[in-house]
Amino acid sequence: MSYEKQLQWKQEQQHKILLEMTKQLAQDSMLPFSNDLRFPLLSIVPSPVRDEYRNKSTFSVNKGVDGNPKTVGFYIGNGRTGNIVCVHGDHLLNMPSKHSMVARYYEDFIRRSPLRPCILFHDGGHWREITIRTNSAGHTMAIVYFHPQNLRPEDIDIHKAALVEYLTRGPGAVCQLDSLYFQESTMTRCSNEQSPYQLLYGVPHIFEEVLGFKFRISADSFFQVNRGAAEALYKTVAELNQACVGGTLLDVCCGTGAIGISLSPQMKRVIGIELIEQAVEDAKCNAALNRVHNCEFLSGKAEVVLPKMMPTLNSDGGLTAVVNPSRAGLHYRVVRALRNHPAIRRLVYISCKPDGEAMRNFRELCCSSDFKRKITGEAFKPTVAVPVDLFPHTTHCELVLVFER
Repeated sequence: MSYEKQLQWKQEQQHKILLEMTKQLAQDSMLPFSNDLRFPLLSIVPSPVRDEYRNKSTFSVNKGVDGNPKTVGFYIGNGRTGNIVCVHGDHLLNMPSKHSMVARYYEDFIRRSPLRPCILFHDGGHWREITIRTNSAGHTMAIVYFHPQNLRPEDIDIHKAALVEYLTRGPGAVCQLDSLYFQESTMTRCSNEQSPYQLLYGVPHIFEEVLGFKFRISADSFFQVNRGAAEALYKTVAELNQACVGGTLLDVCCGTGAIGISLSPQMKRVIGIELIEQAVEDAKCNAALNRVHNCEFLSGKAEVVLPKMMPTLNSDGGLTAVVNPSRAGLHYRVVRALRNHPAIRRLVYISCKPDGEAMRNFRELCCSSDFKRKITGEAFKPTVAVPVDLFPHTTHCELVLVFER
């Protein structure tokens, strides 16, 4: 599809999703449903960068087209029917050539290694996927994931040394890595607290600039994969928040603090909440790095932190919430805490999958009071929606949805 056609398709998809939301909200309130939106859906905001925009890519290891189990790339096929094949990603329009290059050299390294790849944990093997992170200045961080199985620490050290040698002084030195991390993990996904990221080579962080602010990126921090479109997203949120300038911003699922810090010039106070401790450390560092003094960041599950802090929040100047959860949406207790705090008159919900679990959140924010579920606060209503295209050449985009009461 041409990019213009992609945008048109995404606009239509978001309209369908919002119609479904409107229908479900009408059913919840036992109101008649008319087949039109009762709030404006603005035109999709295009990505300023359309090709090679990804700043983070994770490549898997599995059997390739030629049958080699040490192939680094992306899956096609279906796990249930057992026909998964790993293919290289060089042809993908959203993939930077630097990411493909590092992946190819990692593939060459593991093919030289005497250790087997770890495809199924119970079948043994060690080498797992690789994540590559880059910034607009051209700096590159690689994170290699490794299953220790029954290897002794001193044996693992030999293979770590071989990896460093290959990628910094051997054939892989052409990748010009700025950081090389290594994580030993016996689980599919493992946090820094569960198994620390080991810096084998280079600097511990890379940095990125967004809307004039500098952000520190660690091995496992969340950062939007398209920097240029992220700027467009944060500008959109700032414009939608104009009515609440000078108040307090509650940034739920704040990651490394990008939204809160970007909006800090127009707010009196910003409070960010984030589950991943390393991301909170990055957020605090980012605030200090940018000499932003009106932001504070709290670590913990939002469903635990939020209900405790809500009664102590001072709502002078107005209280606005911005939520940017993962595809799993917000925990029910988070929605309940936001809904039941009367000072929050406006909530901005950023969703990468509004037709998934976020739909449940939309209904919980807007349904009638439900004393059994302890939802006693006044219901919100959707007032405006804006799609923002962070993912050209894919079916996905972000949706910014404003709720007010």
